[in-house]
Amino acid sequence: MMPFLDKLQLWADERPDDTAVVVGGKRLNWADLRDAAALRLAETASTTILAEPNSLDFVVAYTAAVAGERCCAVLDPLWPQAMIDEVTQRIGQSGQSAVRTPAEGRVPGAGDELTDGHPDSTFLIGLTSGTTSVPKAFTRSRRSWQVSFDASIEFFGLTTEDTTLAPGPLAASLNLYALSECLYAGAAFHTLETFDVGDAHAAIAYDGVTRLVLVPTMLRLLSERGLAGGVDASGVRSIICAGSKLDARTLEAARRWAPNAAIFEYYGASELSFVSGTRLGAGEPLDAGGTGIGRPFPGVELKILDDDGAERPDGADGNICVRSGMVSNGYLWGDDGQALRCFDGWYTVGDQGYVDSGVLHILGRRSDMIITSGRNVYPHEVELALASVPGVSAAVAAGMPDEVRGQKVIAGIVPAYGSVTATQVKTGLDGLLARDKRPLRYFMLSELPVSDRGKVSRQMLLDWIGNNDPRARPLA
Repeated sequence: MMPFLDKLQLWADERPDDTAVVVGGKRLNWADLRDAAALRLAETASTTILAEPNSLDFVVAYTAAVAGERCCAVLDPLWPQAMIDEVTQRIGQSGQSAVRTPAEGRVPGAGDELTDGHPDSTFLIGLTSGTTSVPKAFTRSRRSWQVSFDASIEFFGLTTEDTTLAPGPLAASLNLYALSECLYAGAAFHTLETFDVGDAHAAIAYDGVTRLVLVPTMLRLLSERGLAGGVDASGVRSIICAGSKLDARTLEAARRWAPNAAIFEYYGASELSFVSGTRLGAGEPLDAGGTGIGRPFPGVELKILDDDGAERPDGADGNICVRSGMVSNGYLWGDDGQALRCFDGWYTVGDQGYVDSGVLHILGRRSDMIITSGRNVYPHEVELALASVPGVSAAVAAGMPDEVRGQKVIAGIVPAYGSVTATQVKTGLDGLLARDKRPLRYFMLSELPVSDRGKVSRQMLLDWIGNNDPRARPLA
């Protein structure tokens, strides 16, 4: 039972010459991948730490690193060396024998064959960014990903006829999972050595790509530039987006560029795996500005619980909690008691939301919540509504101290076409956002406030405003 090595053996026997993996135009068929990984076993330790850019060698090393009872940790190669060293040391101290050099750290019974270990054994150490500088680390059993594969293959309709392009780094869990899922399903997997719009377009146009797995920012780039450059994406049948909810402009561009594609978006967390998802078939109307993110994934039970573990009524917000066979084992380090909580078998990472008519609505992290005049406002829902307003390219919302209200909602706007007025934005919000949730002040942004981890930072927006930074000017 999984993660995917028994299936890899099957595909190598049945379809040895079919393409298994392509990285930057370099290919391995199923037999070559199996044989290369099998050759690597003799020098693969009980625990492997991979901190490498995308390459065929990465795929071979990763495949060997999860054989038998072995375990693999995949680190971002762009992290500072000091952080990579710190994480490596912590994995070693946690009882996982973290080894990066060949032929060291072998343990009897680690497995000399390219087969899957016991379903309940740990095969992956995942890392997720936290509030501290060192990422939190959690572990996954082979069984948890096998259950996830069966669910995602069913939900996304993945078949052996599909060719998937996941153009992001394999060090990111979205892309590492897509690679593993394709190896399990017997579907060809493509990625790039580094993300490049032109290279991605070439793969789509010439390599028969039928399926894209990517984050919304990449989808927007590929769609808008693909439309401008006449890149044919009519062969793409499904687009799977994760990381944040799709905004209306990205959806519209993707629809025009890949008119035959069903667009999937889902909510999940590294520690929980899949939670809910929705499929927007080609031609179906868009839910512009909405917070809904579909119904529970196959095999997932969903409840909204308060902080005492009591169930909230339909439509009332609280902790999004799940019960499924896909949940991780918990943390090696970094658990502050709030990161992954359990209420009598129901797990939550603290994301807030509500269920309405069976559909899950995401509001965001409780720590981001704005309390204004006693009303709870989540920046996420404000940003989704603003991003749907004509003339707005992107938006970020935050809470600013206010003597009367406690906090007031403010928003930074990146205009779509050079400029936009506050009146245009306010008018555009009619019907999209309740009046008591609307921003009281708007700022024109020359760029989004993004942290060194690549995430939009609401605190940075507040700092810009407080320091009269020219990147954030009051919007008239």
